[in-house]
Amino acid sequence: MTEISCGIWNYRAKIVFTEGIMKTNELCLHAYDEGQGIFRLAPNWVPRSFCRPGRRLKLHPDDYYSFGLHRGGIDERWLSSTTHADNGPETLEDEGLSYIVMKDGTRILLRELVSELKDTVIGSSLWNRYGLWPMFSKFFDNMGPLPHHVHHKEEHARLVGMSGKPEMYFFPSQMNDHTGEFAYTFFGLNPEVTKKELKNSLEAFDKGDNEILKLSRAYKLTLDTGWDVPPGVLHAPGSLCTYEPQFASDVYAMYQSVLLGGHVVPESLLWKNCPDTKVGNFDYLIEVLDWNENVDPQFTTNHYMKPMKIAANTQEDDYTEEWICYLSKLVCAKRLTVFPGKTITIHDAAAYGMILLQGEGTFGNWKLETPTLIRFGEITNDEFFVSETAAIHGVRITNTSMTQPIVMLKHFSENPDLPEHSFEENIYAD
Repeated sequence: MTEISCGIWNYRAKIVFTEGIMKTNELCLHAYDEGQGIFRLAPNWVPRSFCRPGRRLKLHPDDYYSFGLHRGGIDERWLSSTTHADNGPETLEDEGLSYIVMKDGTRILLRELVSELKDTVIGSSLWNRYGLWPMFSKFFDNMGPLPHHVHHKEEHARLVGMSGKPEMYFFPSQMNDHTGEFAYTFFGLNPEVTKKELKNSLEAFDKGDNEILKLSRAYKLTLDTGWDVPPGVLHAPGSLCTYEPQFASDVYAMYQSVLLGGHVVPESLLWKNCPDTKVGNFDYLIEVLDWNENVDPQFTTNHYMKPMKIAANTQEDDYTEEWICYLSKLVCAKRLTVFPGKTITIHDAAAYGMILLQGEGTFGNWKLETPTLIRFGEITNDEFFVSETAAIHGVRITNTSMTQPIVMLKHFSENPDLPEHSFEENIYAD
């Protein structure tokens, strides 16, 4: 074994001298040193066969079907992801996985970097608890609403080798120059709905429109606000382009058979991520749900989120910072605005991913710029991952524009600075 010193960050790693391991280690160390603990990420596009692109992801109009028409259109960009997308048998080996891109163009998976450098990147608390980066975020951009669906609770997800999935929504103004076909989201079920009524609807799935939305209620979506969606809660997301911090899982099942406009959902998605022994068991589909959360008459009070200014992290002349997703201990997010011509150093208590919505400048020693149009496969300077060491040390951000603010969203897993709320119990760790 030998030791390699990584520049000013003084990280020392023992490297085993076998060809494959040494190469991966050296790349990870070089990436860490080059960005001083900050890593540039390539755009990470994900298609969905059951969706229609809303075309607000800044992807070139000719590129929305770059995976092939049979795979469906690109209507998601995954952010800071070490989670493999679950898109059926034709899913690519690296689909959904974020790549680090060094200044010379060399690429390495964020997943590989975390696996190699461990707690140096994500911190000892997350590494010891999970042994991986346990969240990702995404932009979801569909022209119409999605089916009423559910992300499984931990106890049911584990039956198919997956993790439960809490997620949250935020609707950035910068990503919504149009609202799509239906800017309303159905959440849960009406308080008076019975399990028998829901079972009747599910049993009618293959007979046409199972009319499950008659059992639910729609909420008009408001830009620059958000919603908390715990696992086990039914939801039919509306057509705003949505920023979605979430636990590292792609588990779900669709409970609605026919969408707005007559678009049909295949019955296979009703039984998605269902154990083989439970397929055909409609009582199991109801068991998957958190019934009390779904029929909660105070759903808005308990799950709606307005931005919450962080007083200690705000200097009115230079920048403002707000919590935008804060009702889960497992995933959370902030919005940071740096005013024109200002330079700040921002400190955080945990590793995070970052996506730029507006503006240009510098981020650490990286160029920072908001793209206008992205070709499939192109590299941008709008997405980064910040190690725990760099976050605590502080990231220096300069806004080089005299007219435009820098606006960025930062997505975290567990963050000790998160204010106290009524959180879900952390049952997702081993």
